[in-house]
Amino acid sequence: MVRTAVMTVIGLAAWLALAVGGVALAEDRFTDNKDGTVTDHQLGVMWAKSDNQGDIDWRQARQWIQFTFPYTISKTYDNWRMPTLKELASLYQADKQAGYETDCGQWVQITPLIRLSCGWVWSSDTSAIQAAIFNFHRGYHYSDRMAHKKGYRVLAVRDLQ
Repeated sequence: MVRTAVMTVIGLAAWLALAVGGVALAEDRFTDNKDGTVTDHQLGVMWAKSDNQGDIDWRQARQWIQFTFPYTISKTYDNWRMPTLKELASLYQADKQAGYETDCGQWVQITPLIRLSCGWVWSSDTSAIQAAIFNFHRGYHYSDRMAHKKGYRVLAVRDLQ
C-alpha cells in the first residue's frame, strides 16, 4: 500500500514536470533556421543541419568545414569549425526511442533536426596522429588514426558569439 502511494506520487510528479514544461524545454533546445543550420540554445552554437555525406579522414574533414561546407548553405556565416568531443556528446540522446536510421544503416540517437549519414563523427580533440570520434549509435567515444575514414563523418559547428 505504501509502495503504491509512493509510486503514484512519483508518477504524478513526473507528469507535472512534463505538463509544466519539461517536454517544451527539451524541444526548445534546437531551432531549425531553415537555411541548412540548426541553433542549439543550450550550448550557444549553430550546427550544420547535415554532415558531409561520405567517408572522410580527419584532415579532409577540417578542410571540408573550412572550404566546402560554407558554400552548401543558403546563408553566409563565419567561424565554422570542428566540434569538440564534449559538444558532440551533448547531442547524444540516451532514449532508445529517439533517433533514426542513417544512410549507412546505423541507428543513431540524436535529434532528427540534425541528419547524419552514418553514426561516427570526428571531433577536434586530437593527440599526435589520432583524433577522437563520437559514436552516435552507442553513445561513446574512442580515438582512431586521423588517416582512417571508413564510415567517419564530420559535422560543422560555429559559436553564436
